[in-house]
Amino acid sequence: MDEDGWPPASVESMWAVDLGDGTVRLDNTPWFVRGVAGGDIISVEPDDEGVLWAGETVEPSQNCTIRLIVLKDDGSAAARQSVLEAFHRLGTTGEGIEQFRMVALDVPPEADLPKIRALLEHGATKEWWHWEEGCVTAAWHAAARS
Repeated sequence: MDEDGWPPASVESMWAVDLGDGTVRLDNTPWFVRGVAGGDIISVEPDDEGVLWAGETVEPSQNCTIRLIVLKDDGSAAARQSVLEAFHRLGTTGEGIEQFRMVALDVPPEADLPKIRALLEHGATKEWWHWEEGCVTAAWHAAARS
């Protein structure tokens, strides 16, 4: 948690596919957890009640997780949907959550990374959103330099 109390959760439940060997494949985009992305294979350990707790990333998916706090129209449902649609055209998937005016993007390696970065930076300059890199790859960093 940072000095502003972010993220607003100490634990995040995530959808995952049990691979049956002590690992799972994440099946959604993380809202708050840093360093993981949809499709990553993660080691898990069950607790006494059978709840699986995440361990280390065993095999990264090469997807990136990018999160935005939508400022335009106070993060309305329509504003969040327009953000999702704009990035979807560049090859991402994602979803929005009303409570935090957030959009979480899953950015696969085949998406148009330079255009996604340019749009993120443009929208931040226009004060449409704030954004952060939740989990990024070498390809994402290379797109920043191109």
